[in-house]
Amino acid sequence: MIYADHRWVGNHGIGRFAGHVLTGFDYCPVRLTSHPAAPFDSWRLARALDGLSRNDLFFSPGYNTPLYCRSPFVFTIHDLSHIFCPQNSSIAIKLYYATIMKRACHRAAKIFTVSEFTRTEIVEWSGVSPDNVVNVGCGVAVAYRPEGEAYRFPFAYLLCVSNRKRHKNEFRVVEAFANAAIDPQIHLVFTGEPTGSLLRHIERYEMTARIHFLGLVPESELPALYRGARALILPSLYEGFALPVVEAMACGTPVVTSNVTAMPEIAGDAALLVDPLSVEQVADAIQQIVCDDSLRVRLREKGLARAPQFSWARTVARVKTFLFHF
Repeated sequence: MIYADHRWVGNHGIGRFAGHVLTGFDYCPVRLTSHPAAPFDSWRLARALDGLSRNDLFFSPGYNTPLYCRSPFVFTIHDLSHIFCPQNSSIAIKLYYATIMKRACHRAAKIFTVSEFTRTEIVEWSGVSPDNVVNVGCGVAVAYRPEGEAYRFPFAYLLCVSNRKRHKNEFRVVEAFANAAIDPQIHLVFTGEPTGSLLRHIERYEMTARIHFLGLVPESELPALYRGARALILPSLYEGFALPVVEAMACGTPVVTSNVTAMPEIAGDAALLVDPLSVEQVADAIQQIVCDDSLRVRLREKGLARAPQFSWARTVARVKTFLFHF
């Protein structure tokens, strides 16, 4: 019997991966309601799995693992941002990764991940065999397509599907948007709620009237939001996959993203790649993507051709191949 941690399912990166993958096969959910990233979850999870035998298998679509487990287990590391992005870390998180997580890497039957970039990082960080880390990838739901409704604002807009974590590089996005030589009637739209520090940064560049925050956007509304945008602007400092990049491409929306971590691997030649630390490069890319109609057409065509390489059906098939091997 396969037991799986369904608690990861939700409206976020790991949550979407979990939702699509877990609908691909039958499993028994773990009997826990606490958050899988909560302190002491490894201990709670171990107790919940205490009755499993070596003929069973536990699978987590996220990075949580049981402190001990009789059965084989497989878990998923989507990225190592908690290690390589200090602003996302804490003493408790570092301790968890250095002890429980690294130990779990050596005990796991397999470790799933979502890009070759992250696969390499996991092998180098943990010291496990490359054969034990499997890139199952991520996908794009069929709702992400160029046909369909498009979001309507009383202005043209650039889109940043993001959150307020500092590695998302939003302060430089704001500065680049303010510096870009584009029509002042074009606005910048962020998903999520603003923070006080980001609002003050926006005020400093006198961009309050042109930058907007949509709050939590249900996934059902994201395709329309992508379709209505002139471009997706996502010059993140670190991504293990960058799901918005392929979602935007699948909707026919041109993309500006970073030339570091997993983003070049995912975008290929179907996006404008920039140094995320260079406000000048990001501003120049924004100007190009807004002002050059032929460039937008080329990137749209390349994005539509590349997006089908990423499908949830393919990800589910890869996951099942390894889960059902045990």
